[in-house]
Amino acid sequence: MLDVLSLGVAALSVGISGGTAWLTLGRRGRLCCAQPPTVYFGPDGARERHPKVFIRLLLYCSASRGQIIEGMFVRLRRGDSSQTFSVWVVGSKGDLHRGAGIPIRQEGTALDHHFLLPRDGTTFQFLAGRYELELFAVVVGRDKPHRLKLVELAVTDAQAERLRDSKSAGLYFDWSPETGRYHGHIDAARPPDPLPFLLSGPEPRPSLPDEATTAQAASDGRDSAR
Repeated sequence: MLDVLSLGVAALSVGISGGTAWLTLGRRGRLCCAQPPTVYFGPDGARERHPKVFIRLLLYCSASRGQIIEGMFVRLRRGDSSQTFSVWVVGSKGDLHRGAGIPIRQEGTALDHHFLLPRDGTTFQFLAGRYELELFAVVVGRDKPHRLKLVELAVTDAQAERLRDSKSAGLYFDWSPETGRYHGHIDAARPPDPLPFLLSGPEPRPSLPDEATTAQAASDGRDSAR
């Protein structure tokens, strides 16, 4: 009787250990993101006025195994209209590159994400009104894009007018943890990054070493971020 009880306890221990190992190492978990602290609408900083959506974002996975993102895009909805910003650029000034896959672990990864329109003649204007910003990730092993976040934003008439009339103005939305809302304000768009001049337009100026590195990193893409 004692031997049977011992075997039962041992089998239970093995089962618990196996279940724990699967939960911590084998399970992929869910791909998640924290509340974006900053969202930007406006020009991308190039000589031409290419509209852009910028998001500062922390991505993380709910399990140790993690996930791999192979693509991201943003969909903006205003009333009955919808526009997808499908060109994904990652990084900050001096270290920009076309999105080509990001491994996301449990501890999380915070990056700047730039979303642009394709260079197929598509245009977009940030008009006044209420917007729904949907952020999607294309995850390796999944058939459909995974919606990471839905963010609600409002553009006032005055802000829309500034965006329309100024080539250097951008609309920044800052998240307030206290109020649980985004507060928008107009500010100057960042100075142009050398990347747009190296990829398109008139004869480029001579490149500094760090600019050449940035251009090389984005050479596979036809689009650029500021």
